[in-house]
Amino acid sequence: MSDQRLARPLYEALPWIYLLCGVAALTASYLTKSGVMSAVIGLPGLVATLGGIVLLLRRRGYRKMRADYLEGDSSSVLPKQED
Repeated sequence: MSDQRLARPLYEALPWIYLLCGVAALTASYLTKSGVMSAVIGLPGLVATLGGIVLLLRRRGYRKMRADYLEGDSSSVLPKQED
């Protein structure tokens, strides 16, 4: 298994790229006169748009959860032991 990773700017922009491509495909689907071609363009556009939204929400939730865990000090939860 290789340990390839995306560059950070590309990784951060990926959901927005999905959204942009999805909305562009949905717009092209709307403007296409042929019903079959409209569906062929529109379905991947819908999937890309939903994928971008899901990615944004998952990343936001993960980062919020991680920040909440890092802010809290677990030692303050434990009662102090007296000698």
